[in-house]
Amino acid sequence: MKTFLLTSFLAALVALPLQSAPPGALEQREGDFVARNFRFQTGEVLPELRLHYTTLGRPERDASGQVTNAVLLLHGTTGTGKSFLSPSLAGELFGPGQPLDASHHYVILPDGIGRGGSSKPSDGLRARFPRYGYQDVVAAQHLLVTEGLGVNHLRLVLGTSMGGMQTWLWGERYPGLMDALLPIASQPTAIAGRNLLWRRLLTESIRQDPDWKGGDYPKPPSLWTRSYPIFTLMTDSPVRLQSQAPTREEASALYDRLVATALKTLDANDTLYWFESSWDYNPEPDLGRIQARLVAVNFADDLINPAELAVMDKLVARIPKGRNVLVPAGPKTIGHQTLTQAVVWKPYLVELLKSLP
Repeated sequence: MKTFLLTSFLAALVALPLQSAPPGALEQREGDFVARNFRFQTGEVLPELRLHYTTLGRPERDASGQVTNAVLLLHGTTGTGKSFLSPSLAGELFGPGQPLDASHHYVILPDGIGRGGSSKPSDGLRARFPRYGYQDVVAAQHLLVTEGLGVNHLRLVLGTSMGGMQTWLWGERYPGLMDALLPIASQPTAIAGRNLLWRRLLTESIRQDPDWKGGDYPKPPSLWTRSYPIFTLMTDSPVRLQSQAPTREEASALYDRLVATALKTLDANDTLYWFESSWDYNPEPDLGRIQARLVAVNFADDLINPAELAVMDKLVARIPKGRNVLVPAGPKTIGHQTLTQAVVWKPYLVELLKSLP
């Protein structure tokens, strides 16, 4: 019965049209905001940058006109805003009485540059698409929130993985715009060490694919997809992978499925841009600019953000209202992908929201 009700709720969340929703009812809306003559930090200009978004609920304003209930959720490298509508996230966050109850919050779910319905290389420019970085993505998100949606204040910015990394940048670039920050599965340091090595393995596989042809390929290159399972190796837990592939034959079959899925669903240029867009990420020098309450949540079995680096306590201490949380490995954690299991990190979200005035 519980499963049926959750499924019905999620279906309503996706299907309810804006026009038919009575006041106060849960509603979903999708749209596009076009930023004209968007200038990237490289100096390149895109005449029209399309920024796709999904929203839940409605904005509310106080007597001064400030929006009081908006929350911004930022997705990971391979996701879109709608990633937050998966059952393991939406089913724990947006329902009645849940921490981001969509009948009381205005939930903004943008697609970052290069992903989903937002402008991306595969739309036609291919490798001529501007070289964007995380700073560009955050600047575009800010335009969407403030100019596109007319939101002048955020109760919360929450992000997972790449979205978590961008959450740190939001706190530094726009310190007075939000009350709280919850970066999940991310560290506020430049991409280096093992985290850069595996990314280079993947991006160089694309660049060296004989059919890539500098990004202007007449047919999609395929050889590079044989390296894509490195993403699963880094983001999933050894325990879960062992349970999914406990024999040599099953492990080989899993590898083949991962390659086949990459070949079917991924564009080489889009993927290359995804994994190279962290080139400008380094929030460490400006952490002291963050004014909002911040709780950083990481997982002890996350290979991408290894606790062994022992950097988080020292860095978060530089944030006046910062707190660092390391979730121990356990039956409910699945490495970096624990970010998809809101039941694990939701208590810290609840605690953070309760601490706000």
